[in-house]
Amino acid sequence: METVAMVAVNPLAAAAADRKVQIGVFQGLRTSGAVQTRRCSGLSAAAEASFSARSSTVSAVSTKTSWWVREIPAIKRLTETSCQPVKPNTHDVKRSKVEILKEQSNFLRFPLNEELETDAPNINEAATQLIKFHGSYQQADREVRGPGGKAYQFMLRTKNPCGKVPNQLYLAMDSLADEFGIGTLRLTTRQTFQLHGILKKNLKTVMNTIIRSMGSTLGACGDLNRNVLAPAAPFIRKDYLFAQETADDIAALLTPQSGAYYDLWVDGEKIMSAEPPEVVKARNDNTHGTNFPDSPEPIYGTQFLPRKFKVAVTIPTDNSVDILTNDIGVVVVSDADGEPQGFNIYVSGDQSLLCSCFQFTSFMADRLVTVQVGGGMGRAHRIETTFPRLGEPLGYVPKEDILYAIKAIVVTQRENGRRDDRKYSRMKYLINEWGIEKFRSVVEQYYGKKFEPFRDLPEWEFKSYLGWHEQGDGALFCGLHVDSGRIGGKTKKTLREIIEKYNLNVRLTPNQNIILCDIRHAWRQPITTALAQAGLLHPRYVDPLNVTAMACPALPLCPLAITEAERGIPDILKRVRAVFDKVGLKYNESLVVRVTGCPNGCARPYMAELGLVGDGPNSYQIWLGGTPNQTSLAKCFMEKVKVQELEKVFEPLFYYWKHKREARESFGNFTNRTGFEKLKELVEKWEGPVGTPLRYSLKLFADKKTYEAVDALAKLQNKSAHQLAMDVIRNYVASQHNGKGE
Repeated sequence: METVAMVAVNPLAAAAADRKVQIGVFQGLRTSGAVQTRRCSGLSAAAEASFSARSSTVSAVSTKTSWWVREIPAIKRLTETSCQPVKPNTHDVKRSKVEILKEQSNFLRFPLNEELETDAPNINEAATQLIKFHGSYQQADREVRGPGGKAYQFMLRTKNPCGKVPNQLYLAMDSLADEFGIGTLRLTTRQTFQLHGILKKNLKTVMNTIIRSMGSTLGACGDLNRNVLAPAAPFIRKDYLFAQETADDIAALLTPQSGAYYDLWVDGEKIMSAEPPEVVKARNDNTHGTNFPDSPEPIYGTQFLPRKFKVAVTIPTDNSVDILTNDIGVVVVSDADGEPQGFNIYVSGDQSLLCSCFQFTSFMADRLVTVQVGGGMGRAHRIETTFPRLGEPLGYVPKEDILYAIKAIVVTQRENGRRDDRKYSRMKYLINEWGIEKFRSVVEQYYGKKFEPFRDLPEWEFKSYLGWHEQGDGALFCGLHVDSGRIGGKTKKTLREIIEKYNLNVRLTPNQNIILCDIRHAWRQPITTALAQAGLLHPRYVDPLNVTAMACPALPLCPLAITEAERGIPDILKRVRAVFDKVGLKYNESLVVRVTGCPNGCARPYMAELGLVGDGPNSYQIWLGGTPNQTSLAKCFMEKVKVQELEKVFEPLFYYWKHKREARESFGNFTNRTGFEKLKELVEKWEGPVGTPLRYSLKLFADKKTYEAVDALAKLQNKSAHQLAMDVIRNYVASQHNGKGE
């Protein structure tokens, strides 16, 4: 690898001149304040003297594929003729360690490239931070000890905009899980796959296979835009197709461009499909000073974003994507004929401990888009300055402007988001500090236009797309519930056989489920039979509590987990169902339950009607107040509740919900209306239900053999044998009443 001579514009650059990898020295991103659009007025006297004596162009390290850093940013700004944002020298401003690692990485290459070549089972701290951008986390099984200490392994996460997974990629992921992973696939809450248990020596083989199988992991993790969500349903409808196309375009716009990903994993070979010309045009446009000119990363620069960034696109009413929990939420707005015209935009959603959002609007001709920004679900326990936040309306833009509006929001966060303390680096904290009006004003300077008012939208609904549906092109799709998104064992084997035999493409949903697409009508019966034999049943046979429940992986692999989530939720749901039975709630009644092993909110517990957030070994915070359509933020109801004592809280809450609720009132709305003070009083004074709510006592099993057979089937659905037997009886009776047998 070549060492590149640096122009000594400051002592830091001179001191770093002997590094194996050299890049232009970071000159600082703007601090909070109004955007100015004039050129940098000058450099220090030493820098000017150095500049006058040397060429104005300095190349950075040359790689196998010759990706270049063209110029030191400060010098480039002296000669740049277009209007550029001011980026004052901020070397005296504190920056986090990760910011320095990014700056010195030669666009995500060094020292990861060297660490991957060593014989050690792990990589160093700098490389651990950088590999996230490539779609991987270094982990260690906390219940297993390896040679000399930790049992190191890697988790890989794919990037699948809209959850689209071509047939070839699904089969490749299935094989990789068996050959190099732990034998399971995990579906995530952002419509992607996760592979666990990959050893360092196998990383390149696995990455290479994914890339060559029409997949990617680039940007699935790290301080940049993550996977872009969109409704997974493969409906052949203008609005759904337009939302999915827009999600694809946003994902392409914000994908890293330096080539480091391909350098490391496929030896510099770029294996990519052609990008739409409008995406290339929007990325390269620098009319309003959004870009780093001639940089390998025109939008991200050397520093990328302050923290992770999340975008979702949907259509009115369809809240399958948890639209308000994203940094940017984009909603298609169509005219009376169903023709997409533009977008509403929400901003500042995030599942950390702060929740807020805003809208902006822009009008152009008769085609518009509404955008929401600023959501987020991450937080830290007992640090009140961290919080989850819901997105709020920012405005509306015509459909031809959406990529420019998205870019303007991203650049506003890039330039003004905090880079000193990563707890406060998400965009929601910037909006919380500035307020929506100032944020909108700054975004408009990068966008170059004013936003139009937010368009009216109908009520949101949660849509799971489970079961059989017409696509609209003569084919069918089938949505399958997967508990906690974990595909393994007989389920995994059967899914592969079906997908391979019928050459099906699949979609992954934001609720950790899977959709089989493009199914001919003649295939429905054999596919249904094969799925049922593997325990993948029609949603009418799945406990309603399981249908909407989610959990993060947590222990034993996640280093942040402090208690169980995925491994604990099956038992928790059974216990919730048992309390339902005890207080007299019907089987078809349900609520949204989400469990995470730490406060980071990966399973979005702060939008749940009943959220359990790990706050110690075998201990949870209980969050209440989310709604079934995912539009209300939950609040912390109780802390440090031991897992074995959950019924002491559940029983009085569910009992009073049954007896004191209004007509069709959801559990979340009931808790919000009643108020936490009253609910805590009920929990503290609870002495058990009044009377006996169960009116019938039925002995369903006449012999042990039948019971054991039913119990084995019930366990596949996280039910008791009694629950499954009652389901079968209910459905049989219903089918007879309808004049047909099933």
